[in-house]
Amino acid sequence: MSGLLDLTGQGWLQLKELTLAFVLSALVGLEREIRNKSAGLRTYTLVGVSAALFMLISKYGFMDVLENGRVVVDPSRVAAQIVSGIGFIGGGVIFMRRDIVRGLTTAASVWLTAALGMACGAGLPVLAVATTIGHFIIMFVFPKLLRYLPRQRRATTRLRISYQAGRGLLQTILVACTQLRFAVDHVDVERESGLTGVREESEDLADLEGAEPERPAKGIVSLSMQVKGKRPVSHLIARLAGIGGVVRVGSVSEDAEID
Repeated sequence: MSGLLDLTGQGWLQLKELTLAFVLSALVGLEREIRNKSAGLRTYTLVGVSAALFMLISKYGFMDVLENGRVVVDPSRVAAQIVSGIGFIGGGVIFMRRDIVRGLTTAASVWLTAALGMACGAGLPVLAVATTIGHFIIMFVFPKLLRYLPRQRRATTRLRISYQAGRGLLQTILVACTQLRFAVDHVDVERESGLTGVREESEDLADLEGAEPERPAKGIVSLSMQVKGKRPVSHLIARLAGIGGVVRVGSVSEDAEID
């Protein structure tokens, strides 16, 4: 009965540490919830409180099995498992969309919330509060500072794409450019022989508008256009090279053959 009534590690001090972890992680989660992020108030609060509880268990949960000179428990083992285990939650909010990695900030803030809970459970409230203040500085002050940093200028490149005519590829090419956030200008369509013909241009424009040309086009059409974007143009070239029916694609200075 004495073992059941042993409240070592379950006093007001531990309850205060859990409460502090609850408050700090809820504040972080509230900021994420207001911004409509994938992980919100409940997720962050649960992560912070759980991390704090794990730390308290690691510190006080094995008192009944310790024996001087015979049984020694390392509390850092549980802390190490929290750091690695929280990666599963962080990895779940990271995803790719249009070749852009999204959710990295959310995953990092989940990781930070776990650290806040661990600090509270380890009896380091000053560090936990200071880290929470740092979080809000990063989230609210840093975006304003980024506005004053020099921005990378939108690079302009002239591309030449050769593709099989009569397959409606002009629309596919332009859609691929807009998906990668490249602005398209000065579009010129002609036969690769160098003779610009009204019929060839009308056939490709008909493909773009979804209408049927007067006669099916045959052969190879050369498309020259100017693209402007912040990303490396090599990303766009690789994307266009993967379109079926595209024969050659590259900048005006250096074309690349497509196998």
